[in-house]
Order: sequence, then structure tokens, then C-alpha cells
Amino acid sequence: MSPAPVTLVRVLTVSTVNVNGIRAAAAKGFTEWLNATPADVVCLQEVRAEPEQFPEHLRAPEGWHTLIAPAAAKGRAGVALYSRIAPASTRIGFGVPEFDTSGRYAEMHLPTLTIASLYLPAGEVGTERQAEKVRFMEGFHAHLTALTAEAAQTGRAVLVCGDWNIAHREADIKNWKANQKNSGFLPEEREWLTSVLTTAGYADVVRDLNPGVEGPYSWWSFRGKAFDNDSGWRIDYQMASANLAALATSAVTERAATYAERWSDHAPVTCSYDWDMAAVPAPRGPIETASSATPTVAAAS
Repeated sequence: MSPAPVTLVRVLTVSTVNVNGIRAAAAKGFTEWLNATPADVVCLQEVRAEPEQFPEHLRAPEGWHTLIAPAAAKGRAGVALYSRIAPASTRIGFGVPEFDTSGRYAEMHLPTLTIASLYLPAGEVGTERQAEKVRFMEGFHAHLTALTAEAAQTGRAVLVCGDWNIAHREADIKNWKANQKNSGFLPEEREWLTSVLTTAGYADVVRDLNPGVEGPYSWWSFRGKAFDNDSGWRIDYQMASANLAALATSAVTERAATYAERWSDHAPVTCSYDWDMAAVPAPRGPIETASSATPTVAAAS
């Protein structure tokens, strides 16, 4: 009998983190973290800098392909991706003009994977900021659904990483009782996130690999003793299409050992997947998307 064929599967490791300002984070330890990370792709949020304002060694680090999507409003928001794998193409925004220059969403299209960095608006109850957040969620849901529809047709995977600014369940926020009327834990926001996991077709990788536990939290206020008391929120997610989520092998929140060692108020969330980046699947038929908007495309450096 002939031996069974051996399939070599490449482990894909992805990290996501809100850096709370790339220049400040670089001065506090982000550079050292990036140099040491085993991640193949790193998704950043709230970089708060134009590409030319990035520290030079972080604008286009050696060995990385870089995509930076700053906000039109200077010094606010901004997302970026670093990939050791060359993208075939990239996209900034998701086809809703109000948000396409807001520095809140960018995609890289790798050989068998579409990966995105997301910074969803924070919101504030009773203000225009909350209304903006609602508009963003409504438009973004259509794009999320379109991505998984494409994945189902082509066999590609989708991974949307970032600061979603919503704690989904009581286990995702330490002081959930006191925050039920605050943005980030409103019933309608949590219901929307449930719809991402159901009708849009995603899986919450960290929660699936850590069922029945409090947290692991990924954001702690700089105020008071929130970090020391682990009084945090889990708002940084890796949301994967079903085919990729099924191959997730590990999920780690890289919480700093001490308050003094933090370089952001968020911690990196790092997941690994047994996903073969070399095998390009054949299309299974025509692709229908939920939005016909023309993508905004930017070349990666």
C-alpha cells in the first residue's frame, strides 16, 4: 500500500492591537514588540499619524509589506497593516463615502486570505458620535456579509481584526452591570455584534478558544487601578470566516506584566491558524456581494 500523501500546512499567525498613537507607542516599547513578534500579519488601530509622520523605522520596516490608512481628520483614528506576505491588492474603506477617508478600515488581499484592520467608532450615548457609530455599523455589516459571501464562493478565507469598541457578552467586561447604558455595551450594539456572528457568518476566534471564562480582557483604562485589578473590556477581536475559524489553534492576549511596561491601553491579541497560504482555491461560481460600491484601492509599499 502506498503511503498517504503528506500535506504541508503553513501556520498563519496574526496579531491585532490598538496602539493608541504609533509615535507614542514606538517610544514606549512597540518597536521592540514588533521586532520580536512571530506574527505573519499585524493589524494596527488608532495610529493617529500620516504615513510621513510614522517613525522612519516603522513606515516600511524591513521584511514587511505596509499599508497605512490615515484619517482625513489629522491626529485621529488611522489603521495600518504589516504583512510578511506580499498582497496582491489592497483596499481602503468599505464603499460608504462618509467613512472611506475616516482611517477606520483597510484590507490586504493575500493569496488565499482577505485580512482587514478595523477601528470601529467608540460612540457616546445621546451625541452625534453615537449616531455616527450606528451609521458605521449599518454600512459595515453589508460589507462584512459581502466578504463572507465571496469566501463561500471562492474558498478564500476572511479575517477582520481590530478594535470593535463593543463588549459582546457579560463575560467580556468586568463591570458589566454599571455599563449597561454606556456606549460599548448597549443592548443594540451587542445585538449587532451577534448578527455579525450569525447572519454575516463570522466566528469570534478568541471566545471560541476560551469558552466559559471571564475575558480575556484586551483594554484597560489608564485611570485608577483598572489594569492592576484586571478591570477591563474585551473589545479587540479576530473575527474569521467559518473555514478559517475551524483551523484556529491558539489565541493569546499579550497582557503586559506590569502597568509600567504597557505601551498602549490595549494589549495585542494574537491567534494562530493552520491555514495554507500557498494553495489558491478555484472559484466555485459567480460571486454576488451585498454592495456594488466601487472599492477604494491603494498600493501597498
